[in-house]
Amino acid sequence: MCRWAAYRGEAIFLEDIVSAPCHSLVAQSHCAQEAKTATNGDGFGVAWYGERAEPGLYRDILPAWSDPNLRHVCRQVRSHLFLAHVRASTTGATSRDNCHPFVSGNWSFMHNGQIGGFEHIRRRLENSLPDHLYAERHGSTDSELLFLTMLAEGLDRDPHGAALRAVNRVGETARQAGIDPFLRFTAAFSDGKSLYAVRYATDRFAPTLYLSAGARGQSLVSEPLDEESGSWRPVPAGSFVKVGAAGVDVSPFTPAGDVLAVVA
Repeated sequence: MCRWAAYRGEAIFLEDIVSAPCHSLVAQSHCAQEAKTATNGDGFGVAWYGERAEPGLYRDILPAWSDPNLRHVCRQVRSHLFLAHVRASTTGATSRDNCHPFVSGNWSFMHNGQIGGFEHIRRRLENSLPDHLYAERHGSTDSELLFLTMLAEGLDRDPHGAALRAVNRVGETARQAGIDPFLRFTAAFSDGKSLYAVRYATDRFAPTLYLSAGARGQSLVSEPLDEESGSWRPVPAGSFVKVGAAGVDVSPFTPAGDVLAVVA
């Protein structure tokens, strides 16, 4: 499973989350504590928002711990909203196109989890995309396809509803293929204004998600970045999170019961 971290608030240096903390995302790339595997060395990526509507994007196939350029970039770049990810591959080759975050227009997206039986439903899901979004499919991962499906389901207009409809589409497609739906979906995504996250799974093992609301901003992470456990609040499975100008809102995330059932 992958590890990721996202931030919204006052502008800070990327290193304040990606590389400086004692259990930073770079540290988690070789020593994760709450994942199936401790090593997340199949590439990394950072998407950050600045003065333009679309995010900046830096991705590479090296392990995050071994790329000195990542540390230099994170030491110099400041942003009020950014997403960072270290990858442990479950589907797709180790390539830049398969590294998270994925970007489309002003949207960025990253994911920890998987679609069960993906090889059996990939073609059906790809065929369901409109042409202009299919043209943006550059990699081969289930994560990128989930992102494009969310865009097709109206992410611009209704982020919560689009995520629900995308999950329902995956479940219905699996059933049509004669497969029991299986999905683990802990994701973060942003339009450059608000930060959103989902923690959901069809079994009891939704990938971890923590929230910290500090004086300068809010962080959403796969694992706490430091040992101050009191400052990190676990986000329950079956949750949708919005971090925006009005603060943090956590609401239920419950796909259609006849497609994918939430198991707490």
